[in-house]
Amino acid sequence: MAYIAPIDETKLVADLQNEKTAHAAFDTLMRAYAEPLYHHIRKMVVNHDDANDILQNVFIKAWNNLHNFRGEAKLTTWLYKIAVNECINHLKRERTHHNVVSGEEDDSYLLDNIEADTYFDGDAATAELQRAIAKLPEKQRLVFNMRYYDELKYEEISDILGTSVGALKASYHHAVKKLTDLLGL
Repeated sequence: MAYIAPIDETKLVADLQNEKTAHAAFDTLMRAYAEPLYHHIRKMVVNHDDANDILQNVFIKAWNNLHNFRGEAKLTTWLYKIAVNECINHLKRERTHHNVVSGEEDDSYLLDNIEADTYFDGDAATAELQRAIAKLPEKQRLVFNMRYYDELKYEEISDILGTSVGALKASYHHAVKKLTDLLGL
């Protein structure tokens, strides 16, 4: 991947909201954030093709809603929030498609995606960890991925999910405990 200099979000937002510079600024936005957003999405939905589709939807929604962005949160927070909502909607559709009883939060169909994914290049230990993560309830899986893999601070996750820092810490703690038990550590 080509090196991308750190982004001045204030300037980028101004350029995105300026009709003359919006297209070039959006290209910069996509180049800067596509890869981290893809990896975030992929950890939630597992399937490569689904992650690509969701990423495309995230950028379409961002483009269509630039006029609504007020700068009250960081641009990255706004993009992650769109991505999280798209992932949650996708997972709800998948549960319906796989006839999962509402409230059960059984995402075991994700396990099949991990094993069948031709783009998965991890070793056996990584596959085992991904299978364990897929067994977590959606909220715990989301918090775990954002904190562990994306290395987001609890305050950033709080802004994205609209959940208190204390509740996020508890979710993360429960996720780690469940993963430890599932992996026999």
